[in-house]
Amino acid sequence: MVPALKLSALRFAYRGEAEVVAGLDLTVAPGEFYALLGPNGAGKTTSLRLIPGLLKPQSGSIQVCGIDAVADSIEARKIIAWLPDEPMLYDALTPLEYLEFVAGLWGIDARIAQARAEILLNELDLWGQRDQRCGSFSRGMKQRACLAGSLIHEPRLLLLDEPLTGLDAAMARRVKAMLRARTQAGAAVILTTHILDVAERMADRIGILHHGRKIAEGNFAELAGQASHGNTTLEDVFLDLVERGMVE
Repeated sequence: MVPALKLSALRFAYRGEAEVVAGLDLTVAPGEFYALLGPNGAGKTTSLRLIPGLLKPQSGSIQVCGIDAVADSIEARKIIAWLPDEPMLYDALTPLEYLEFVAGLWGIDARIAQARAEILLNELDLWGQRDQRCGSFSRGMKQRACLAGSLIHEPRLLLLDEPLTGLDAAMARRVKAMLRARTQAGAAVILTTHILDVAERMADRIGILHHGRKIAEGNFAELAGQASHGNTTLEDVFLDLVERGMVE
């Protein structure tokens, strides 16, 4: 099976600074829900930004569903969804106009785009605000509109940076159900989150980064086996493994 994502020896440093991504190897299968965890500054967001070509690595390779994403980032982007931690919208557009605009960028037929937009806005409880300007939206509403925009072209690889920020409990549950449905349909989901309960409950595998290096990987049981005896929650396991990574 061709991986949805394969990073090999990936390295990146901002000019004049230490490496943010330091030889990262990572493989995610189609249909897999992968949580990328780490303390602030561990390199999580930078790693995600490298995949769709928002940043260019100094060395290493990025394969997205068999496509060389470094050499052909445009082709890779066609099957990638990228949701940043800060929602970015055109305030003068309505959610429906925004989705029509994004769908047009992907070359999606207008009738198909309209049908998908209606489904997404209903799923994310924004259909009632479809004609309201995005500039008047709350943080959570903007987050939902951006999520809809990232899904309009039905990507095969979803890169989500703190996707639940600003969402209330009911909407967070709905978004988690949407993401799980997409993995069941064969898409891969990679998300960063500081809500460790989300990672523990939803992720098929978890990777922990520290100083741009992957210091641990596996499902919860496997990670718990690498941590000190008696750690029974992901929070305990995470803090133990990060502390060990700092020492090493």
